[in-house]
Amino acid sequence: MLKLDRAFKVFNPGTLNEVVALDRVNLEVPDGQFVVVIGSNGSGKSTIQNIVAGTFPPDAGKVIVDGKNITEWPEHRRARLIGRVFQNPFSGTAPNMTIAENLSLALKRGRQRWLGWALRRDIQDRFREMIKGLNLGLEDRLHTEIGVLSGGQRQALTLLMATCLEPRLLLLDEHTAALDPKSAEQIIEMTENIVRRDKLTTLMVTHSMHQAVTFGDRLIMMHRGRIRLDVSGEGKKSLTINDLLDHFDSLRREEHLSEHSTELVNIEGL
Repeated sequence: MLKLDRAFKVFNPGTLNEVVALDRVNLEVPDGQFVVVIGSNGSGKSTIQNIVAGTFPPDAGKVIVDGKNITEWPEHRRARLIGRVFQNPFSGTAPNMTIAENLSLALKRGRQRWLGWALRRDIQDRFREMIKGLNLGLEDRLHTEIGVLSGGQRQALTLLMATCLEPRLLLLDEHTAALDPKSAEQIIEMTENIVRRDKLTTLMVTHSMHQAVTFGDRLIMMHRGRIRLDVSGEGKKSLTINDLLDHFDSLRREEHLSEHSTELVNIEGL
């Protein structure tokens, strides 16, 4: 289970560029739940993932995974609990290393690493079986450098690497956004299959309205560092893209009215 307890994060505090990225956010994600997170740029959705992954600490609040307070844990220590896939297909892998070598590193995530055992025949057979499930024809290319693969192939392997140890939490940071439509569709379908098969607790950030309404058990909409919509169950199943667009429009109108009200207060105070 993931729990954020009044998570608070400010960037550039005390300056004209001050941004409250997370405004005392409370969030609980039970084991096995697939949560989709959407929001406009700067809404705080990626900040949640970075706080959870340990990329940077919250200014206040707690991050709890499986009942453990990991708020002070460094990123490398959290790697034993958390798998992550980034937007860029070239992140999360070593391009000048082979598929087998990258998988070896993935299987030693969060522990002392070495590569010699990747050459053992039984390990290579295991790698072939793992890769075969991707249906990309890469099982006989273990000694190919990952850097020469297409973006879709590489992202598929990155997803495999992030999930091969069945992490307690999987973070997906717009992991299909940089792919062509066909590759994006393949990767999101792989994601759904792996998450459901292994019952992985998952937090997926996306800009795709189609993905937001089609995938996941629960949808969260972020705006200005706060959770403004949280829907699951039948409510999530019945959501449409038009519903989401209406919610976004409502937030924009609310924001416009708030700014207008502030302007009136300032004028009256002159």
